[in-house]
Amino acid sequence: MKLITAIVKPFKLDDVRQALSDIGVQGVTVTEVKGFGRQKGHTELYRGAEYVVDFLPKVKIEAAIGDAMVEQAIEAIIGVANTEKIGDGKIFITSIEHAVRIRTGETGDEAL
Repeated sequence: MKLITAIVKPFKLDDVRQALSDIGVQGVTVTEVKGFGRQKGHTELYRGAEYVVDFLPKVKIEAAIGDAMVEQAIEAIIGVANTEKIGDGKIFITSIEHAVRIRTGETGDEAL
């Protein structure tokens, strides 16, 4: 089992959710986050004063999936989240040692 964490631009959330749903991912967790990478934020003009926006709004999407679906999920996310502009985001894959569904007590892949 793997946990896929994707950090993407907020307006891509619905596209990523639909792409994951289309390949059979049954559940995702979404968190609104702020951060920066290589783009290092940007400057904005507000009432004639210039200020730096260091942390840009992003969306963190997490999905626990079986090992067999990892590559398919990565391709689905890249396919819809890529704008070919700086700040498109990142995808992180981490291993899940154990999972338990609270309602039924199911464990492992059955819990996903």
